[in-house]
Amino acid sequence: MPPDIVTAWAERVTIPTYRIGPADKNPMFLEKRVYQGSSGVVYPHPVIDRIIDERYDAQYTAVFLENRYLKIMLLPEIGGRVQMALDKTNGYHFVYYNRVIKPALVGLAGPWISGGIEFNWPQHHRPSTFDPLDWRIDENPDGSRSVWCSEIERMFNTKGMAGFTLYPNRAYLEIRAQLYNRTAEPQTFLWWANPAVHVNDEYQSVFPPDVHAVMDHGKRDVSTFPIATGTYYKVDYGAMGGVDISRYKNIPVPTSYMAYHSDFDFMGDYDHGAQAGMIHVANHHLVPGKKQWTWGSGEFGKMWDRQLTDEDGPYIELMCGAYTDNQPDFSWIMPGEEKAFTQVFMPYQKIGPACNASKDVVLHLETGPRDEGGLVDLCEIGVYVSAPRTITAQLCRGSETLFEHSADLAPEHVLIETVTLPEPRRPQELTLRVLDENGAELLSFTPLPETKPDIPTPASPARPPAEIESNEELFLNGLHLEQYRHATYPPEPYYLEALRRDPLDARCNNAMGLLLYRRGRFAEAETYFRAAIQRQTLRNPNSYDGEPYYNLGLSLKMQGRYAEAKDAFYKSVWNAAWQAAGYFELARLACRAGNYEEAFDLVEQSLRRNTANHRARHLKIALLRRGIFVPDARLVISLALLHDRM
Repeated sequence: MPPDIVTAWAERVTIPTYRIGPADKNPMFLEKRVYQGSSGVVYPHPVIDRIIDERYDAQYTAVFLENRYLKIMLLPEIGGRVQMALDKTNGYHFVYYNRVIKPALVGLAGPWISGGIEFNWPQHHRPSTFDPLDWRIDENPDGSRSVWCSEIERMFNTKGMAGFTLYPNRAYLEIRAQLYNRTAEPQTFLWWANPAVHVNDEYQSVFPPDVHAVMDHGKRDVSTFPIATGTYYKVDYGAMGGVDISRYKNIPVPTSYMAYHSDFDFMGDYDHGAQAGMIHVANHHLVPGKKQWTWGSGEFGKMWDRQLTDEDGPYIELMCGAYTDNQPDFSWIMPGEEKAFTQVFMPYQKIGPACNASKDVVLHLETGPRDEGGLVDLCEIGVYVSAPRTITAQLCRGSETLFEHSADLAPEHVLIETVTLPEPRRPQELTLRVLDENGAELLSFTPLPETKPDIPTPASPARPPAEIESNEELFLNGLHLEQYRHATYPPEPYYLEALRRDPLDARCNNAMGLLLYRRGRFAEAETYFRAAIQRQTLRNPNSYDGEPYYNLGLSLKMQGRYAEAKDAFYKSVWNAAWQAAGYFELARLACRAGNYEEAFDLVEQSLRRNTANHRARHLKIALLRRGIFVPDARLVISLALLHDRM
């Protein structure tokens, strides 16, 4: 087989587009708005509250990736989204290809479009989903090509990058995400890749076989899965005798559900009519989120189809969450911290719905009708590969091989077999294994036990502060409200109730200090940080946690008390958790004082603890330039002190 060449290029494309209105010139804060279960604050993003029903031909810069199997189109001018993902082997768009840009007022700041793959961070839907991003094309030594899209988001000044890579001879798109906290304070975030897929009456969402329960936003409601047997989104599926809600046609109203738990690395879909589908693969320890959203197959959903597209019909969203399994479900990212993970999106075809998948192989195993004892004597197996290779498929019962077949497969050539068993077996006794040409296992699947665990209990609202018995629970409730960016309930009453009971509670003092620090009330914040330190050092001057010292240093620095801030930062680096951030702040103070050799040593100390600390790397470059390229010390100081550029 001749070598595959990956190409990457940019070109201007014409896409029919509906106009949006101008941004409101007045700042809109919307601090009490509830959006996607959390805060709808938008400032400093401008708000657009008008869509104009006027279609015209607009020009966009599109960036393309293509190999022999796939053709991918990205639109950096609209949030860096994947606009098109085509499987060239069968002409199937494995993500929803909306051929028109037809926004609706769904986004946090207004305009939002359906289709493709949208990337949502630091919350959902992404505030900049309709804004342009920076981008570049990389040629990699292995012959792959990557397109990087990057932005520094305006609300919290965190940085997000996504690298889209296509490899030779492989039918998958790999996306490497890198999220970075450029600020001096802890920040919260979530990440949901949001692929849309075409749907019809033959469509099925494919969650892993261990998903037995799904939950609503905030885990407020729960349903069995895939057969819903109770009331969910006000639809009484139990009255219908139980309904398969993995099927688009069976969900009449707008409905969202997220997998309660799965130990598998995949999710996807399958169109039984087209005999094709999409698979998402990622490490479930880092990317646990598996979600479906639909407008519903009823008249309301059809209305939204007309609102968002002209000719491309209905869709659903199959969202994939990193460091999150629900919405809202935020995680922390510490000062200078980078979080990186990989997601793979790939087509598959002909074999039926997946029961297990990796980026190399997709498996289908379906057992035939069962007798009265629950035994089967027939199996349908299917194997899809994302790159040409020789495989051996085995159907085994323990160490006994019941069926074995070797074949040369490729993305357009799959293995489908119907196997008659020598004698009836329980499905859980069977294992489908796929081996490579050297006999190493690529992937396997064994049907799961039929007994399902009990479904989880929905989340309950927090009690008022006065009704909570312990200070620890008061702290955790306040932290939850902060972390999940609650729109209407502030965290302060929980922290202050704990401090009323115990004025030196270390955790609640530190939390209150951080809230005040973020609001620019630095002197008040200092008081709380000192109280936290007073309690932490009650019996031992060398505290277990250096965070209050680090935060005290920040508050003192912002008050211009640099010598005291230096003392506090140095005490914070006695704890490993704060060394990268603490040494970096000390390096900045040394630059401010003109002590560049000291600053260079301190920034090296920071980088030894966190080589991904972008701010420290930028500062190191600035210091190196001082000695080699930049004789003007004022320029070095400006480079070091521009917090918003580090």
